Amino acid sequence: MAGHSKWANIKHKKGKADAARAKVFSKLAREITVAAKIGGGDPDMNPRLRLAVATARGQSMPKANIETAIQKGVGGGEGDDYVEMRYEGYGPGGVAIIVDTLTDNKNRTAGEVRSYFAKYGGNLGETGSVNFMFDRVGEIFYPLDKADGESMFEAAVEAGANDCATDEDGHTITTEPDDLAAVRDTLEAKLGEPERSGLIWQPNTMAEVNEDQATTLMKLIDVLEDNDDVQNVTTNFEVSDEIMEKLLAAG
Repeated sequence: MAGHSKWANIKHKKGKADAARAKVFSKLAREITVAAKIGGGDPDMNPRLRLAVATARGQSMPKANIETAIQKGVGGGEGDDYVEMRYEGYGPGGVAIIVDTLTDNKNRTAGEVRSYFAKYGGNLGETGSVNFMFDRVGEIFYPLDKADGESMFEAAVEAGANDCATDEDGHTITTEPDDLAAVRDTLEAKLGEPERSGLIWQPNTMAEVNEDQATTLMKLIDVLEDNDDVQNVTTNFEVSDEIMEKLLAAG
């Protein structure tokens, strides 16, 4: 978990969203559209849509954009025939990487993802080649100013969460995948909207890498995340505190 938290914080502190706000909104809208198409346009009756809308609000996505994405999903308009595809592989240093995508062209996306892995010294594997190194969990994150660690832990457990870990960056609450929406709704009623929430792949095995490997991995992950079809990239690498400071400074 420590390694995953460090990587999440690296991504957060790098602040890529500032330079790519439109791309972030586009990916959020795609998830909202797919969720609405699959489960209907009422967030109260569609947990996936409810989480997608909450995530979009957490990223300051305009209400009009959210409503347009929902209507596109329920209306079945042109261009919303997306398919969920997951790619698994290894990066430099034997690091496991899972890439979750929403695409309207599987051949295009597969080719692009494969080329990224090859360019940065990785190898794209078969389905199931690395996912055994991760557990699928729900994650909810609150900043430190919402509550002290003990109070947040008690609130999380009472809401049905599995655990709550507090560090210098904030409170990270984990749940069973099927419990995420209910736990999030309960905590939101008590503490307000979390900073982020969603289903994640949580590493159960970590791979420590050196500075050169970490730098290359960051480039690989950046190019993957810059792809319009890629929704999430998860990895199990960890680095020393010294290397992490260098990565943050270079970000």
